[in-house]
Amino acid sequence: MKTEALLFAGTAAFFLVVDVLYALWAREPAGTAALTVAFLMALLVCFFFARNHRTNGRRPEDRADGEVLERSGFLALFPPHSGWPFLTATGAAVLALGVVYGLWLALLGLGTLATGVGGLVFQYAADDDTA
Repeated sequence: MKTEALLFAGTAAFFLVVDVLYALWAREPAGTAALTVAFLMALLVCFFFARNHRTNGRRPEDRADGEVLERSGFLALFPPHSGWPFLTATGAAVLALGVVYGLWLALLGLGTLATGVGGLVFQYAADDDTA
């Protein structure tokens, strides 16, 4: 994080210098405001990285002896066999066609899409061993 903080500190310094020169030379408020906002955003990102480095120290990818296992964790639950993604995609396609061909088809697609999304959301609601 230290390298990223230094990179964004340099970016913030660049925007500050350009902002001051632009404000003195052009005397145009819109460009000055845009450069000031760019300076503040780069400074905010620099502050975030510096604070993160101070709080957490070096990351495993910053160290020569860092291992992949130090950063890995729970990725996600990928269901092996589920029909809900197909139903959701079918509902989205029918809804898109319904926008072109008529309200009746759009409502049919919306119902199919809502059923598919509901099935995806509540697929494992009753299954207690998947958490």
